[in-house]
Amino acid sequence: MKHRKCGCFTFINFDTMSIIVKSLTRIYETQKAVDNISFEVKKGEITGFLGPNGAGKSTTMKMITGYLPPTSGSAIVCGYDVAAQPMEVRKRVGYLPEANPLYYEMYVREYLEFSAGIHKLGRGAAARIEEMIGRTGLGKEAHKKIGALSKGYKQRVGIAQAMLHDPEVLILDEPTSGLDPNQIVEIRDLIKDIGRDKTVLLSTHIMQEVQAMCKRVIIINNGNIVADDTIDKLQQSNSQRNVLIVAFETALNPLMLDGLQHVDAREDMGDHKWKLVTTSPDLLRKEVMQWAVKNDINISSMQTQTESLEDVFRTLTNTGNQKG
Repeated sequence: MKHRKCGCFTFINFDTMSIIVKSLTRIYETQKAVDNISFEVKKGEITGFLGPNGAGKSTTMKMITGYLPPTSGSAIVCGYDVAAQPMEVRKRVGYLPEANPLYYEMYVREYLEFSAGIHKLGRGAAARIEEMIGRTGLGKEAHKKIGALSKGYKQRVGIAQAMLHDPEVLILDEPTSGLDPNQIVEIRDLIKDIGRDKTVLLSTHIMQEVQAMCKRVIIINNGNIVADDTIDKLQQSNSQRNVLIVAFETALNPLMLDGLQHVDAREDMGDHKWKLVTTSPDLLRKEVMQWAVKNDINISSMQTQTESLEDVFRTLTNTGNQKG
């Protein structure tokens, strides 16, 4: 992001950025749902916004789209401040909430005509509606009531509505939630096609979704951003991390693991089994053996494996299982 100062004003070049989030915070009574986060999304990117349930993904997206005011901080979309210029932002943003708000008694084409009226598309509305019906694969279902459609086709209607006014930015919150495997693949392909000429911020808690559609990922946990990088760099930065799966014969007090020096993070897998994350697997293996003998603890099995991208996500978001 380029800045040029003139007197007391700062001019920002928005030519390369579609979304700029700066120190964004949202507090619900005593709960801080989003905690002073900042990030940028370039034009033409499909960016995955990843995190476990309750991490702050939906709250952040609602603030970016103007549906929820921030407690503090700012969001700028296509050069317009969401708080100061909400209507300009909404002209340029298509939004699919997690709970897809459709009118089930309306027919598909009728609903899109209604949405076109809200966006004041005028004479070009009919052609645009047919274009969206074709692009989202709704042709055979356009004569049906929305309530009669499968979950996958309801999602297609939501995406068609979000794209109807030809926005520069699409905000999609859990677009494949609740779909069967075939529907997931269809929606993935549709989003990748849309991403060829749109900026897409895609929320999900499923790592495979990001791998299938995105090059870059932002991971949020407990209202804080814990990672922001390309998929490749995120994998490379964690390529040296390994996992030691240790099964004990009896239940173990987690506090006993605090003395292991080569453990970066740990997770209770149940059935007396623990996952220990380390960058020094050989040293940790020896340390665990010595520690077990010293504490008179019996080990059933021990296995080393390379940490997958999903493991990296779990390590970053399972803060309750972090060492210390």
